[in-house]
Amino acid sequence: MQERPDRSIVALVSTPSGFAGRTAPIPVGTPSWNHVEPVNTVLRELLGVETSVLRLVSVEGGVAPNGGVVTYHVEAHGEPDRTHLHPADEPAPDAEHRLPWARPGGPAELVAWADAVVTRTGPAVQVRTWNLSSVHRLPTADGPVWLKAVPPFFADEGAVIKTVAAHDPTLVPEVLASGPGKVLLSQADGDNCWNLTPELVELVVPRWVAVQHALAGPAQLPPSAVPMPSFGLPDTLVHGDFHPGNWRSSGVVIDWSDAVWGHPALDVCRLMEFAGDLTGVITRVWAEAWLSHRPDSRPYEALEVAHRASRLHNAVRYQEFLDNIEESERIYHRGDPETELRAVRRLVGSA
Repeated sequence: MQERPDRSIVALVSTPSGFAGRTAPIPVGTPSWNHVEPVNTVLRELLGVETSVLRLVSVEGGVAPNGGVVTYHVEAHGEPDRTHLHPADEPAPDAEHRLPWARPGGPAELVAWADAVVTRTGPAVQVRTWNLSSVHRLPTADGPVWLKAVPPFFADEGAVIKTVAAHDPTLVPEVLASGPGKVLLSQADGDNCWNLTPELVELVVPRWVAVQHALAGPAQLPPSAVPMPSFGLPDTLVHGDFHPGNWRSSGVVIDWSDAVWGHPALDVCRLMEFAGDLTGVITRVWAEAWLSHRPDSRPYEALEVAHRASRLHNAVRYQEFLDNIEESERIYHRGDPETELRAVRRLVGSA
């Protein structure tokens, strides 16, 4: 596997008394641009105060979404040691499509909302932030809980998870609280499942199919922009980003904010994009699961069409991201719609 490039960061630091300047480039331990926990760690050591990353300003080098020298706008929660800061232009105070957590005071407002629900035993830790979500880890006496906020064009994650939990509560984290654009979740045990195995496929896929079968019926969410023939399968709740990084090894599935109403084959095709040599296993497990619920359905035939529909669905979704996020953070998704459309052309050419 090719190594991801190293990342250094430059922080443009706003303080309670105004803009203070920028840091020199500082190496951090992880390459992913939206992984900001190590950014706040190195800034705490350098500046002597807690910080929150508000947004990405620019990137030099790297390959999206990793590596290079990444400049962030950072909010200091207190007066920093200014001997480590250099003169710089203050970031623009606002921009089209800027999200609430990307503004000064935004991360603190989210944590304050969570503090009305749970009692923390230590500082809130900002884990990730970017144009599609803000994620904090909050320590409590009962273990960590997760505070997540998403843009208004995403699904109501709390409501979606509760809908799934009504049929299989072991498939989703527990919703502790939810509000417009935000949700507080219990810890989902286990590791992510990028190293997918047949056993994990058998653990997760049939349970998700059972829930989708139970939820089949009138749409409860906006429909997928890419309809497809049914092949005897119902339109139902679609996770929308059903890749193994959103599975936990305990069998819990996370990150439900991409959910739509559509053909269930969209999810299994998204899974196959990351499956390596497990495509055959996934096909068999998924098809057998649907046949157990709907013996007259034709899941194998559905997959012949669904791979193209799934890529078109991805292209539309990525374009929606680009249309609704601020300019400086479009670097995360530039070229993604075109990549998906090229994949469709390859699939059509091989059909």
